[in-house]
Amino acid sequence: MMFSGVLVAEIFDMEAICDSTTLDVEVLQDWHPVEGEIVTRQKLVTINVGELWPDQNFRVPVRMVVPANQKARGFHLTGGSTPARLEEDVRPNGVLRELLTDGVGLVFTVVQEPGSYGERDLAREAEQRFAKTLNPHFKIQYWAWPATLMRSITAAYGESDHFEKGKIAVTGGSKNGASPSMAIVHDHRMTAVHATVSPIWDSPLRLCDRAAWKELDSQEGRRGPFSGGHYGPTFNEEVLEEGHTWEDLQVFTREISDEVFISRNLKQLRRRGVEMLFHPGTHDCVAYDMAWGGAEHPDIPVYLGANTGHGKRGHPRLERDESNKAAFLLAHFFPEEISGRLLVPPKVAHALVDDAIEVIVEFPDGYDPEGGSIWWMFDRSPDGSPRYLSEPIPDDHFAEMHYDERRGVWVAEIELDADADQIDFFSNYLNIIEHNGRAYETYLSSPYTRVVLPKR
Repeated sequence: MMFSGVLVAEIFDMEAICDSTTLDVEVLQDWHPVEGEIVTRQKLVTINVGELWPDQNFRVPVRMVVPANQKARGFHLTGGSTPARLEEDVRPNGVLRELLTDGVGLVFTVVQEPGSYGERDLAREAEQRFAKTLNPHFKIQYWAWPATLMRSITAAYGESDHFEKGKIAVTGGSKNGASPSMAIVHDHRMTAVHATVSPIWDSPLRLCDRAAWKELDSQEGRRGPFSGGHYGPTFNEEVLEEGHTWEDLQVFTREISDEVFISRNLKQLRRRGVEMLFHPGTHDCVAYDMAWGGAEHPDIPVYLGANTGHGKRGHPRLERDESNKAAFLLAHFFPEEISGRLLVPPKVAHALVDDAIEVIVEFPDGYDPEGGSIWWMFDRSPDGSPRYLSEPIPDDHFAEMHYDERRGVWVAEIELDADADQIDFFSNYLNIIEHNGRAYETYLSSPYTRVVLPKR
């Protein structure tokens, strides 16, 4: 890749990522038993992820947890911790306890802003170097955070007396949703990703399309620091201030996107058998392009919690019993022990009937939801705009879906606003799976759909 006249290799050197001899492991707590409702063995280390730039290593802590009396086969990995929390032994509960009971390990590391744990100067210099060079290796979100997760896998598998190779499912939200979504594109050791409020697809805003940005800038209100960012906080202004041009930004985003977005890698991920589920939220400042993604990538599995996102409380009819992550992990690691199966994305059609719209949703054969609900908005503002993020779905824009046995589809009829130019809608479907006698309520959404209405 060429950035600012400098040829840059692929973001990740996977041979180096998988080389355990360069981890420079420092043992903070060696393997030791941890008592509790389930007895485990745990170890805490720090590792060298690699160099951000010459002579500047990026180090993170990693805590490993395995069953008391056997090797772990594969593990669940997340970066959603802090250095301080990792100093304490983990007392697993809920689904983590179930994973350990059946022989799956746990690996915890830190994917957080370096400033949050005392490395503000490092974070500031990384941003400055990136703005000057457009070299993605300098930007922590593009290199250091995904590499942290991948190097943590290398560290765990280096403990061959405690881990044997198996499935690796990575989960997290925000930066801990974005980082595994990027890492899994490169690291074939990863087998599943569950990510919330984080980017999924390469919409025009993310690719610095000028028309999309002009529309965004024309909207009333103050644009937030995330809307329009390629894979996170918007860096356009900082890059332009360093003398780069919009064309430079477009070249950068175009050249790097194959290494970043799930949407650019669906064929290879599915060929590998990777399992995926995303919770982007309908009003999230990072996953702000639901209308575009629903139209362009309707086959990516998502659950759209109505009025959810960073800091959002959710719609009054939000599914409060949703247990998607637990069910996803159990179904991934123990598919033969699960009663039922997770849903797959349905197809959506619509028909205009007098002053209403009929929404028609069809699942593939063999997938039979136990119920469905639909939400809608009229004349929602463009993706990423201030009003897109701030104006919620009205409380009364909700209805139950009904199953039409004759047609084999789920249907709902929505009365149209006489003054509306468009309608956005999506519907969520319940399916219950069981593991070890416990039921888990799971939900999957139809693709987010925007329909331009004819003049009436």
